[in-house]
Amino acid sequence: MSELEDLTTLVRAATPLLVIETVDEQRVIECFRHVIAQALHPLWRWTLTDGLTRLDFVQRDGEVAPDATTTLEAIRAQGERGIYLMFDFHGLLGYAMSLRQLREIVQRQRSAAHTIVLVGAKVELPQELEALALRVPLSLPDIKELAGIMRGEAVAWQREQGRKIEVDNDAARIIVRNLLGLSAPDARRIVRKLIYNDGALGPQDLPELMQSKFDLLNRSGLLHYEYATASFADIAGVGRVREWVQRRRAVFLAATPDPALDPPKGVLLLGVQGCGKSLAAKAIAGGFGVPLVRLDFGTLYNKYQGETEKNLREALASTELLAPCVLWIDEIEKGLAGGGDDGGVSRRVLGYLLTWMAERKAKVFVVATANAVNELPAELLRKGRFDEIFFVDLPRSDVRGQIFAMHLSRRKLDPASFDLPALASASDGFSGAEIEQTIVSALYDAAGSGAPPDQAILLGALKQTRPLSVLMREQVDALRSWAQGRCVAAD
Repeated sequence: MSELEDLTTLVRAATPLLVIETVDEQRVIECFRHVIAQALHPLWRWTLTDGLTRLDFVQRDGEVAPDATTTLEAIRAQGERGIYLMFDFHGLLGYAMSLRQLREIVQRQRSAAHTIVLVGAKVELPQELEALALRVPLSLPDIKELAGIMRGEAVAWQREQGRKIEVDNDAARIIVRNLLGLSAPDARRIVRKLIYNDGALGPQDLPELMQSKFDLLNRSGLLHYEYATASFADIAGVGRVREWVQRRRAVFLAATPDPALDPPKGVLLLGVQGCGKSLAAKAIAGGFGVPLVRLDFGTLYNKYQGETEKNLREALASTELLAPCVLWIDEIEKGLAGGGDDGGVSRRVLGYLLTWMAERKAKVFVVATANAVNELPAELLRKGRFDEIFFVDLPRSDVRGQIFAMHLSRRKLDPASFDLPALASASDGFSGAEIEQTIVSALYDAAGSGAPPDQAILLGALKQTRPLSVLMREQVDALRSWAQGRCVAAD
């Protein structure tokens, strides 16, 4: 049953109180204009500025004062059953008189069988009224409506500028698809911005479109848009991860799913700190060619009952509207290891996350990173939660040489002027992050002495550095031992 059919049925059934949460007031009005074509009831609108006005035919405004008491008395006095769209009226229900009047209308005490529709961006009702209300979700514009919005904005720009807009048809179709999940006002605002930037709609607009969409969907600040993804060419090692992504890219991005193949769901990157898990997550997004969104569990948790779970639901819902994309959950163990002293919040968060991971239909590829396997719940590691669990180990000697070459090049130093095999041998047990910091330290040493950075300074910096594999040998060895035979090596 369609949305309009649902609303028509509710009105015909004389449902007394409906609640619609939206900022798109015009869409609500248009929906009920279609409803009254079938239900044949008077349609009224109330706002604090205009009071009660008829929408189904022209009527002189101002006959009823806009205050709540007078408005509700006027509705009760109407002998003919009607539909009343009350915009932002819920803010006036803190007054006992208004609340009592509305309850009596809803309960049909000395009143016709009216349908009251409370409309607002966020409608919070008193407890005694909430039990009498039916909340109705308002669907967002579909592809056809969004295409119409784009055409309308293009025509408006052409009329204003006196020249034709340049449109890349393929890019325009992609733009319309990526507007899905937005309200009509938000979609119109983004399209207008893209058009007025350069008088054209083309591939150059896609990054700005995704950023604008993310900003609109992430008003709560629970997600972080990673502007710059990486390429596997920027990473030394993780060869198996690279091959794994390449084999699944076509299936993940396919417009029509292959019935014989389940779309890839996600991977867990487990490993020693500083070995490139975060960079690998960015490279996976780059490998798929989709945006990367990071979820920080620290922003989810709230001291009030139920708010943490609500925050997670909102964050995941926003992520789905950005699909196709990669959702990166960094250090996932910190958000799910509550230890039983948090009132069960971490268990409920885990339960909802696992359910979402199993049932989601949107093309959201999850990349979770973790450092401490002993803090991960067993439910998360069960086969099927992730497509694969990769272990990112300390880099081998040849990989360490590649890491030295990359970081030296980024700092405008010629790798050919250094003995990379010797540096790789001297850095046994170092992670990629520790190698980078060693190079930074060597550059400071060189600047302090007034000499150019050379092999000797780098070797000296390596000798002065104690890597994590030495400082926390037991923990690192235990993690590597656990991963052996349980995880797939990332390289």
